[in-house]
Amino acid sequence: MGNAMFYHLTRSPAEQLLPTLIGKSRQAGWRVELRGTDAARMARLDEALWQGDGFLPHGLAGGPHDALQPVLLTVGGAGDAGKGAGADCLIALDGAAVDPAECAPAQRVCIVFDGNDPTALDTARGQWRSLTGAGVAAEYWSEEGGRWERKR
Repeated sequence: MGNAMFYHLTRSPAEQLLPTLIGKSRQAGWRVELRGTDAARMARLDEALWQGDGFLPHGLAGGPHDALQPVLLTVGGAGDAGKGAGADCLIALDGAAVDPAECAPAQRVCIVFDGNDPTALDTARGQWRSLTGAGVAAEYWSEEGGRWERKR
């Protein structure tokens, strides 16, 4: 069972962290689902991932080759039509739902949230309680000190 890693953003936007998380997952040979809640935001991330430093092959869900995409950008909640089915790493963004059952087959689940947004913080806390309550091992990571550190 994959563990859930919570990334508490306080200094930088998700757009700076996502290429690192996706890149490390791809280096491990994992398929990635990047799950958001807003189609327009995912379209902007689609553009940003193509134009950033380094090549991160990916696609937006809804295309004819979704099952072949090494990184699939999706919109919706847990189990939403199986869009990211088969992903080894699920990266949830902007409060996108994560069902504890999705953690069992995954190598890793990453939950990225804006610690400067009280609603996002409350949502992440609820996700922590839901996942750990279901027996999913969880880690908390913070960039508060200027670099990413695992907190205990």
